[in-house]
Amino acid sequence: MDVEVRIRGLMMDPSTNMPIIMLKDVGSDSVIPIWVGIFEANSIAMEIEKVALPRPTTHDLTRNLIHHLNGHLEKVVITEIKDETFHAVLWLRQGDEPVMVDARPSDAIALAMRADCPIFVAEEVMQSARLNTSGPSDGPSADQLRGWLEGLNDEDLGRYKM
Repeated sequence: MDVEVRIRGLMMDPSTNMPIIMLKDVGSDSVIPIWVGIFEANSIAMEIEKVALPRPTTHDLTRNLIHHLNGHLEKVVITEIKDETFHAVLWLRQGDEPVMVDARPSDAIALAMRADCPIFVAEEVMQSARLNTSGPSDGPSADQLRGWLEGLNDEDLGRYKM
């Protein structure tokens, strides 16, 4: 079973200076962090803030290609964690044909925002990420990070229009 999530905020990990996307379960207070690259975080932030650029970004281009190939992005699902790395799948439809495409979660989220489609996390991933909130292995311990994440307020996470 998949759990629908929304972006709760974007922030920087103070120990690694890597961006973190905070995803919140729409049906509970559960939140999971996903560390992403700076370019993907910037793309997501630009879409959150609805910044109009003069030329399409890679995620805009991908959305446009799907549209012009008579496709539709139905949802994205963060499906698993392998070797401390999240994996995602784009669920597309082209005509009557369903198409699944492997994707990085950061790209899937950036694309979902542009296509205005839901974001899901597999229940097993939600459970695992809640229990194991460790970031990169050279970062803080899971308990330290959990305490830090639980102590965050709206100003720490930023306020975004959704």
